Amino acid sequence: MRTLVFRLMAAVFMIFPGIDAVAADRVAADRPVLVELFTSQGCSSCPTADAFLHELAAREDVIALALHVDYWDYIFDDIFGKAAHTERQYGYAATGGRDMVYTPQMVINGEHDVVGNRAQDVNALIEKHLAAPGAVALTLTRDADQMLVSAVADDGLDVPLIVLLARYIPQQTVSIDHGENAGQTYSYINIVTDLTELARWDPAQPFEMKVSAPPDSALAVIVQRPGYGKVEAAALLR
Repeated sequence: MRTLVFRLMAAVFMIFPGIDAVAADRVAADRPVLVELFTSQGCSSCPTADAFLHELAAREDVIALALHVDYWDYIFDDIFGKAAHTERQYGYAATGGRDMVYTPQMVINGEHDVVGNRAQDVNALIEKHLAAPGAVALTLTRDADQMLVSAVADDGLDVPLIVLLARYIPQQTVSIDHGENAGQTYSYINIVTDLTELARWDPAQPFEMKVSAPPDSALAVIVQRPGYGKVEAAALLR
């Protein structure tokens, strides 16, 4: 069904070329690309990527999340660093056939990795994923202190999917007092504090689930193939 919608929109663009840009932007905003930045406050190469993530987070067609790892904590104890984020990064590496991890690394829609401070390369991968047809439509709706997660998949998608919930801090400034970045103060954005599995979803049926969402909470949902596979959809609760 979703593929049919994209084809119908393409036909409209051919008839009314003047609406190409507006309509294309709207479609992209409906299926944003997930960018995960693996970073650390103990990494001297990371501040440029951390700053670049601010730019990506401002885009409507990108879901930008920072996952601080803990393997540089012998240099500076990253207050956001988590072993679970390191595990996720190693999971991506194993799935992609890579033997090592590094910071700053950005993973685009779970499929491609790139050095996080190479803005041109990152943007090129984002555009590549935006141009690809989406197979899952994901919607997040706030209802008082709850969030309704709704998703529907194309008929051709027959692999089980994992629905993940990310809780994050929208922005926080930190002063670094020792290590490679000593004496510097940095602003971090969309800092993931918890990433948990909500459900396993059979995409043959629509998905609906309610999640606790206090008014001040910042939440994102990721729909991903198992084994650190392709991200089929991502959304922020706005």
